[in-house]
Amino acid sequence: MHALEKKVLQTIKANSLIEDGDKIVLGVSGGPDSMCMLKVCRNILEEQGKEPNKIPFQAKIVVAHVNHQLREEAKEEETYVKNYCEKNGIEFYAKSIDVKKLAHTNKIGTEEAGRKVRYEFFEEIRKKTNATKIAIAHNKNDKIETILLHLLRGSGIEGLKGIEPKRGNLIRPLIECERIEIEKYCEENQLQPKIDQSNFDNIYYRNKIRNVVIPYIQKEFNPNIIRTMERLSEIVRMEDEYMDQQTEESYQKLVTKEEEKEIAMDLKMFNSQETVIKARLIRYIIKRLFRTTASIEKIHIEDIIKLCHHNIGNKYLTPNKNLKVLVKNQKVYFFNLIQ
Repeated sequence: MHALEKKVLQTIKANSLIEDGDKIVLGVSGGPDSMCMLKVCRNILEEQGKEPNKIPFQAKIVVAHVNHQLREEAKEEETYVKNYCEKNGIEFYAKSIDVKKLAHTNKIGTEEAGRKVRYEFFEEIRKKTNATKIAIAHNKNDKIETILLHLLRGSGIEGLKGIEPKRGNLIRPLIECERIEIEKYCEENQLQPKIDQSNFDNIYYRNKIRNVVIPYIQKEFNPNIIRTMERLSEIVRMEDEYMDQQTEESYQKLVTKEEEKEIAMDLKMFNSQETVIKARLIRYIIKRLFRTTASIEKIHIEDIIKLCHHNIGNKYLTPNKNLKVLVKNQKVYFFNLIQ
């Protein structure tokens, strides 16, 4: 087994990315990262039941590809992935959509529109094929680029974890592999992946981080910045997991009512918590009510903490149209207003 394949297998085992009986939708663009992921997964699954690797699962893969219609080469890339799958007996699904038009219609950026389309299609194929997981080809460099982007945008601690190996049914088998390893693997296996030339266009923030900021840091400050930032990410992840545990324990002590659309906490006990736990409790409750905290900003959390601190009479806040926070009878209530 190739060294990179062993590294990916170790990542899979350490994070329980693949379990026995899984069927996985691989998002494959035709670029080096996704073609490496496809080849590695194929080779690992071919080792099922063989010694000495003792792969503790049996799984199947299907491939999903999205043609964003942004470049002339897009159709060629789709054909390349399709031909590879047909040659190797892999189930293949593709979708072609005008992402630029979609972005304009929805008044969002092209990158955001493309990401939305991809994940929606991957989920569609997951359901269609009765698959259990979706695999994305993010690597260690992507993880570090994401951390730097979060830093520049003023992220909190969670943003410094970067891209994690698993989130829900999304898995990232290559997350511990550096880009240079992946490119070498593609060359050694004669994959001849397609290169997206837009990756060199520095009008996008991520491309600036990748092509300008990181090379500058490597040259002028720290040639091992990728591994340095990876250590930071690991420290943050461990400490964040501990804080999550403390938040969960505090929640269990404070909660007085929990329903699908309503959660209440003891106000006096909430006010006695440290500010960092208060903020985490608020995010934790909102995530339980809405499955996400995307619409809640730092200023909203600060306002809720102030509301609870100055608990005179019945007061409430509506940080957005879907959430109401009410202080009443020595309780703080969180309501999901979505009908």
